[in-house]
Amino acid sequence: MKFKRVLFSGVAAIGALALAACSASGTDAGSDDSNKPYAGQKLVVTTFGGDWEKAFVEAVVDPFTEETGAKVELVTLYSADALAQLTAQKASPQLDVVHFSGGQEFNAATDGLIEKIEPADLKNFDDLADVATAGLEHGEGPAIQLAPIGLVYNTESGADRPDSWLDVFDPQYAGHLALTDLSNTYGLLSMLRLSDVEGGGIDNAAPTIDKLGALVSKGDAIVVPTSPDLQSAFAQRDTWLAPYSMDYAGTLKDAGLPVEFITPKEGAGASLITANVVSGRDTTELAKLFVDFELSPKAQQVFAEKMRYSPVNLKAEISGDLAKEVLTGDELDSLVTYAPGTLAPKRQSWVDAWNTAITN
Repeated sequence: MKFKRVLFSGVAAIGALALAACSASGTDAGSDDSNKPYAGQKLVVTTFGGDWEKAFVEAVVDPFTEETGAKVELVTLYSADALAQLTAQKASPQLDVVHFSGGQEFNAATDGLIEKIEPADLKNFDDLADVATAGLEHGEGPAIQLAPIGLVYNTESGADRPDSWLDVFDPQYAGHLALTDLSNTYGLLSMLRLSDVEGGGIDNAAPTIDKLGALVSKGDAIVVPTSPDLQSAFAQRDTWLAPYSMDYAGTLKDAGLPVEFITPKEGAGASLITANVVSGRDTTELAKLFVDFELSPKAQQVFAEKMRYSPVNLKAEISGDLAKEVLTGDELDSLVTYAPGTLAPKRQSWVDAWNTAITN
C-alpha cells in the first residue's frame, strides 16, 4: 500500500530514566510447557501499562506463551525512558523487546541499540501495510499499531460538521475549540498536518504555530495537555471540536460523550507504535518471533477491538459497527506519517515557539 511519509534525518533528545514496574505473564504454574519449542526461555518486554497492557496480554502475550512455552516478563516503561535505559545498558542490556510511541526507534537504530529486522523474519510481512514496514531499511522495528490523527467533533454542538483541517480556524468554533499542547505527540502531529495544508509544511511551521497560539491567547481555544484532559474538555467545558486521535475518540464515545471522529479531506496524520528487538541479547530469534506475533491478524483484531487502533495487517477482520470506527485497508492510503528523524531536530523549537505564542 502507498502512503505519504515525510523524511528528514536527525537525532532526538533522550528522556530521563524512570523506574520500571514489572509484572510476569504466561501460562498457569500447573501447565506443562516442557514439550513446547521455547520452553524454559524468557523474554523481558516493555509495555505502556493500563488498558494498553490488558489488550496486549490478550492479543499477544497469552497466545505467544501458549504456543511457544516461553515466559514473558512485562516491564512498564514509557518511550523516552525505555530509550534512556537501552542507552545506559548498551554493554549489558536487560530488555528483549521494546515498544516506542514517540519515534525513539530512529535513535535506537542509529545507535545500534536494536536489531535490524528483515522481511524474511516476519511471516506476516506480505500482509502488512507499507506504513508498518517503512522503517525496516533504517533498522527500526515495524509499526504494530496505528492511531489516525484527525478531528473529534461534538455531534450535539449544533455547529456544522467539519471536513477540513482548516475548520480549526472557523469562527463558528471559537470558544469551543480544544488544542493539545505540542509537548504531546498528538498535538504536534495535528499542528504539522495543519501546516502541511496551509503550505508551510515541516520546514516552515512557524506561521501555523502562531495562528494556533493566537486562538489560545484570544480565548477562542483552550489547551489540554493529556487525553484525560481532553475528555474533561468535552464533558465539562463545552468543547465542540478538537484535533486528536481516532482511538481516543472511541474512548470518549465509550464514556457516553456524543463525539465523532472525522478524517479531514486533506488526509489524516498517524501516530505509530513500533516493536523493536534489543541488540546484544541471546534471545534474538525468540524476540523476533514475538514481534511477528504482534503483527498477526488475530493480534491486530484484538488491538482494534480493545483500543481502536487501525490494523496494519490487511488480513485482520474487523466486523460490525467497530469497522466504522477504525481505518482499514485502502483507507490507510490517505495517511501522512513523519519519519522519526524528521521531527527530532525541530521538535524543541516548535514547542518553544508554541509556548511563546500561547502566552502573548
